[in-house]
Amino acid sequence: MKKSVIMILCALSLYAGATHAVTSDPEDSLRVSRNIDLDEVVVTAVKVSSVTPVAYGSLSKDEMRKRDDGQGVPALLSVLPSVVMTSDAGTGIGYAGFRIRGADATRVNVTVNGVPVNDSESHTVFWVNMPDFASSVENIQVQRGAGASVNGAGAFGGTVAMQTKVPAMKPSAEYTLAGGSFGTFRNTVQGSTGLLPGGFTADGRFSSMQSDGYIDRAWARMSSWYLSTAWYGDRTLIRFQTFGSDEVTYQAWNGVPDAMLAEGIRTYNPCGEYTEGGKPKFYDNQTDNYDQQHYHLTAGQRIGSRWDMNLTLHYTRGKGYYEDYKAGAKYSAYNLAPYTDPQGETQSRTDLVRRKWLDNDFYGGVYSANYQSPAMRLSLGLSANGYTGRHFGRVIWAKAANALPQPDYEYYRSRSLKSDYSGFVKLSKPFLDGFNAYVDLQYRGIDYSMKGSDDKAGAMLDISKRWSFFNPKAGLHYNHDGHAAYLSFAVARREPTRNNFTEAAPGERPTHETLYDYEAGYSWRHGNLELGANLYYMRYENQLILTGKISEIGEALTSNIPDSYRTGLELTAAARIASCLTWKGNLTLSSNKILRFTEYVDNYDTGGQDAISLGTTDIAFSPPVTANSLFDFVHKGFSASLITQYVGRQYLDNTASRERSLDPWFVSNLRLGYTFALPFAESLSVDFTVYNLLNEQYESNGWVYSWMSDGQRSTDGGRFAQAGTHCLGRLTLKF
Repeated sequence: MKKSVIMILCALSLYAGATHAVTSDPEDSLRVSRNIDLDEVVVTAVKVSSVTPVAYGSLSKDEMRKRDDGQGVPALLSVLPSVVMTSDAGTGIGYAGFRIRGADATRVNVTVNGVPVNDSESHTVFWVNMPDFASSVENIQVQRGAGASVNGAGAFGGTVAMQTKVPAMKPSAEYTLAGGSFGTFRNTVQGSTGLLPGGFTADGRFSSMQSDGYIDRAWARMSSWYLSTAWYGDRTLIRFQTFGSDEVTYQAWNGVPDAMLAEGIRTYNPCGEYTEGGKPKFYDNQTDNYDQQHYHLTAGQRIGSRWDMNLTLHYTRGKGYYEDYKAGAKYSAYNLAPYTDPQGETQSRTDLVRRKWLDNDFYGGVYSANYQSPAMRLSLGLSANGYTGRHFGRVIWAKAANALPQPDYEYYRSRSLKSDYSGFVKLSKPFLDGFNAYVDLQYRGIDYSMKGSDDKAGAMLDISKRWSFFNPKAGLHYNHDGHAAYLSFAVARREPTRNNFTEAAPGERPTHETLYDYEAGYSWRHGNLELGANLYYMRYENQLILTGKISEIGEALTSNIPDSYRTGLELTAAARIASCLTWKGNLTLSSNKILRFTEYVDNYDTGGQDAISLGTTDIAFSPPVTANSLFDFVHKGFSASLITQYVGRQYLDNTASRERSLDPWFVSNLRLGYTFALPFAESLSVDFTVYNLLNEQYESNGWVYSWMSDGQRSTDGGRFAQAGTHCLGRLTLKF
């Protein structure tokens, strides 16, 4: 696939160089110029407009290109209100993610052109599988809270709706080379045919990236591609898109041990560590390996002057594994009989290397129809998606001779099937003077089953669940003379993830969660100044969290808790200070609480668990304060940006213990750039970014485990240290 993409991009680049030799029919240019917004219609049903009573922020193509050094979508979104990013390797490259209003990746719905991206079972998006995807994105809209109805996973903290690039009318080619600290290199080549005779277009991209990471051995080797071909008729769009990636990353999933951080050692990576001859060693292939390909076929049609509709058929193929060295593993945990050595002694443990595989297919169709007139705006959406997931694990090596009954010994295998079907109708209707009423009704149905053996000592799975959710949303919006205000109420429901089921014994399996989201906002625009405020109250019923409780099968149990909430005030501002200088900023003040929380702590003295009633506590990883400031200076070919972020204290568990928390951090990034006009090309842009300008020493994520022994509480844990001052440079040549 990679070779095919590179060959196509070379052809596109050669075509771009022959611009003067090929021209499209003027009628084609006029028609496509009129109908280019059919690309926007594809995502209209899942995005919100300026008169929708929903809190949202957006990133345009120009904003992304300015800051996109290859760190990816999580880093780009981190400047938006209530978004906090984290990175395993400490640089933003490789495994990275974000939270919105404290909600983790499993509670954030992500779509590309209206097609769901979240994994059907874990509900998360692994951005390491979408490296440099931002280079192929036209815009991103982030809806906070329950947002508007979309396809796929339930939105419990936010929605990220991405639209891929719309075709350029003229041929173009572009090459980007970036590099910097920690052995980071990125190569991106992309090109477009522009508009061809008959209304055809094609564009594509190929990227390769590598980085050694700030954390020891947290290297990443990734490549990705994007190809799009489209035909624009008088009122019709037919488009085929494929994008995908392959990645190999060394695991840095455990963070830096707290004991190492206490000694000032910030880069230690315990993944892959074992002992041989009394000396510590690290396994060379402690890696995550995954390939993923997406295919979208879209047909869009304009009917009359008021109706637009589209149908997208999609298929995603993913397959990969992670490999790790397990020191002192129990034979019984891998369904192996104890080993008897030549001296006749029975051994219950051995060192081994395992691979845990995921082989999955996701497929379906997404349909939407949109009607717009002065009297109302109506959107209808339907989707039906299916998923097949094959989970299996193999032991590929064991230290003890003859411990494995066969080479590449398989110790578990299960198969998951999931269907997800939904429909929604959204009505936006103006009334009186400046008022707009909004109603959004969604039905979502899920059928989910798992059968086979699990990775926990071969425990058998036989789970079949069905859910039917009705998610209503409604609100009012007012807009007049620069003033805008809105009120809204939304209900969202979400099913448990795969791990919520497999970690629990049959009698402890969880139920679904429910969110009641109340929002009120106000904004004001006058001249070069914009101000905004949004007040939210998100009440959760049966939210799933870790309480420290252990299930009957010895796993950390995610439990439904009756009452919890998030409430906060989000402030935004923007100002054009001068013709060449602008400023944007946002501030979120929040309170995130669990009512009547009970913590469970292992007691090694009694062999059981202690239940500790703590009353009202803070929800983990939910900072009470986040803030961003962005200065942009542009004068002729020169540009400069200063981005500053503050994130308040975050607790590692739900006990609100300062000892088990992440300290606040204050980080600034400075970017300088210049664009040169060239006689043989459109432009040459050079920029240089200094990240963490003030060398802040901070950790963005972590974990903790507590236990009681000899009447005293002890803890162990790890935290994800982020890189100090480091740099990336970028050169972009456009034709």
